[in-house]
Amino acid sequence: MLAARRRVLPVRTPGGLSLRLDVRAVLVGLLLLAVALAAGIVLIGSGDYPMTPAEVVGTLTGGGTAGQEFIVRDLRLPRVLVGLLVGAAFGIAGAVFQTVSRNPLGSPDVLGFGQGSAVGALTVIVYFQGGPFAVAAGAVVGGVVTGAAIFLLAWKRGIHGYRFVLVGIGAAAMLYALVLYLMTKANIVEATRATIWMTGSLNGRGWDQVWPLAAVCAVLVPLVLCYGRPLRMLEMGDDAAYALGVRVDRVRGIALPAAVLLVASATAAAGPISFVALTAPQLVRRLTRSPGPNLLPSALMGAALLVAADWSAQRLFGADQLPVGVLTGVLGGGYLLWLLATERRAGRV
Repeated sequence: MLAARRRVLPVRTPGGLSLRLDVRAVLVGLLLLAVALAAGIVLIGSGDYPMTPAEVVGTLTGGGTAGQEFIVRDLRLPRVLVGLLVGAAFGIAGAVFQTVSRNPLGSPDVLGFGQGSAVGALTVIVYFQGGPFAVAAGAVVGGVVTGAAIFLLAWKRGIHGYRFVLVGIGAAAMLYALVLYLMTKANIVEATRATIWMTGSLNGRGWDQVWPLAAVCAVLVPLVLCYGRPLRMLEMGDDAAYALGVRVDRVRGIALPAAVLLVASATAAAGPISFVALTAPQLVRRLTRSPGPNLLPSALMGAALLVAADWSAQRLFGADQLPVGVLTGVLGGGYLLWLLATERRAGRV
């Protein structure tokens, strides 16, 4: 009866593994998965050559014409897959950062990881005139180095939420100044290329971006999901987590670097798309009404948000198609202001 009132379903696998599933969280996750897939199908069917959802599904299952096969598989499907993977990576990474910092503002784009990736990418563009692969590698290196620096500066007998956020905000300001400096050193061609990359967009994304990001997500997402329960314990503080048998340093030492790599890889694939990592975990928490990081629902929410935002950026502004990073920046900035006002009224800011 207690499990029923709490909507918790005990599950035991044949191998002896027992799980407790929050029914509401499972239903929310399934709904978000359906929304993400539906938004992806609608986005594939949008464009100068419109297709109905039935035609898109038929083409994906091998029943389309040669022209439809080319449009779907070669032109539009890679863009949607990159959007789904980038959104999922940002969503799950944002959940990890907010859980470890115990702060809703503990998001990669607020803490400077996106700016660090931008510095790495612009350095390659401005000083080495690197190609797309080199720019992506520079973004990954910049994000990883930024993450390591922020963790070292914020560490003092553990990661305290507001110290972590304040160090990250300071690092973001410094890195943004470095981005502006690099822009002054670029010629007109390099500056244009850098500006386009920094906006954050799914335009022109192909299979060359899908496969590396898919490989990273295939390794790191299951790794992070394995630490869902210890991360939930970390929300109660280090002392309580230690008392419950959680190896705090090990959990942080695995979950945080994995989240940094996810953010850096997603940024390398699509540019620094802002506020998806901030909003996805918060929206999921309000939908599931469940404590803890909600890692998998956050990933699904991030995927659904980014694909839906990309469709909106293409279709809602007439002939002026916006990069998806512009739309997420506008909407996410409004959400951030609302979140700050809420935290201030609660006395936490």
